[in-house]
Amino acid sequence: MTAPAVDGLRVVNEAGILRITIDRPDRMNALDLAHMTALGDVLTAAATDSSVRVVVIAGAGKAFSTGADLAAAAAAGGREAPAEVVMDSANRVVRAIVELPVPVIAQVNGAAAGVGASIALTADLTYASENAYLLLAFVNIGLMPDGGSSALIAASIGRARATRMALLGERLPAAEAEREGLIAGVLPPDELAAHVDAVAVRLAGGPRRAIELTKRALTAATLTALDSSLDREKAGQTELLQGPDFVEGVTAMLAKRTPSFRS
Repeated sequence: MTAPAVDGLRVVNEAGILRITIDRPDRMNALDLAHMTALGDVLTAAATDSSVRVVVIAGAGKAFSTGADLAAAAAAGGREAPAEVVMDSANRVVRAIVELPVPVIAQVNGAAAGVGASIALTADLTYASENAYLLLAFVNIGLMPDGGSSALIAASIGRARATRMALLGERLPAAEAEREGLIAGVLPPDELAAHVDAVAVRLAGGPRRAIELTKRALTAATLTALDSSLDREKAGQTELLQGPDFVEGVTAMLAKRTPSFRS
């Protein structure tokens, strides 16, 4: 596969294992439009690459991904892409992971927040470090969950727990996420990478077509509402991204103060 078009995204294909590393540790692996687009490009290309038998998505440094790069958007001073373009880019990544004919493993070494949590949970197998956590922080900046998380989380742990995460913006520690069936496993930090490698090697050596059909069947049975959720999230988030609460939320976050929502 060709290298991604931006720095900050490392891609290595070795022995059937495509390893994608979000490599922006200085930004806690936050994703701006360019990096989200590049991630979507890599995943889309992998779907037609017969040499790829499993995909691993990881984050460099202390985080998996803290979601959208809001600081970069704020620095753009109104020159950022339209909200619809941003949402389409994120939704493309989620759909690409779901539609890939090979299994996708998320190696969650630390914080997975916002759309970073959505990417982690869209994977077929999500393994996390003991010190990792999931966070739907959207409400804290005047937004709603996106990246399919309104469907992904409710499908796994039920409406009540999903509502608590979405409306209160509480962290969900990895150990609790495993107990509630949201992720596949939790490992000590120094054992996470080796465990993911072992699972990836096992899958890469498995029956490709059987694994593909199994993945399709499980997706069809559990994520029937994903497409409609992505569409609803796009409509709602596009509205909110252009509203005063989002401006206040981001301004307050960057200033490290409590937001004052007035809508």
